[in-house]
Amino acid sequence: MSKTKLILTDNVVGLGSESDMVEVASGYARNFLLPQGRAIPASAGNERYLDSLKKKRAQREFQEQQNMQALKESLDKLPPLVITVKTGEGGKMFGSVTVGMICDEMKNQFDVELDKRKVALEKSIRDLGPHEVELKLHGDINGTLKVKVESENPLPEPEEIAAEEAKKQEPAAEEAKAEDA
Repeated sequence: MSKTKLILTDNVVGLGSESDMVEVASGYARNFLLPQGRAIPASAGNERYLDSLKKKRAQREFQEQQNMQALKESLDKLPPLVITVKTGEGGKMFGSVTVGMICDEMKNQFDVELDKRKVALEKSIRDLGPHEVELKLHGDINGTLKVKVESENPLPEPEEIAAEEAKKQEPAAEEAKAEDA
């Protein structure tokens, strides 16, 4: 099978980044990459274009790295992100807090747009209370976001829960005494 040398003009998952020179199957180049404008043929004229693409890519990556560093520093100064969820009796959550909810609340509360792919949440949050969420902002820049999950309904105090349980146990104790007599 013949191979074709191309210069990527866009990031292609599994193949390479913008301004990379790659060698791909000619059918893939002819039917997918070239018609969609994701690549150009590697030639002497396009080599000069490749140099300008590399410069633009370096500038963009530097700017993105600076922005992510500033975001990391500002995240350290922010108060915890408060997410309110519906709960049942005893504070049991309905559903869970997902990456999408975290990104939406960041936009609503702090006016910070965060890409969902930058939030490294292994599994959804299913408990009320404070949590720390890892953020993979840029290559080697990682941050931590403090998230506090609260109930929409006010939760009963521990004393109230103990009083309710005692009331439930009293009739059971009275029934047991009545059966013994």
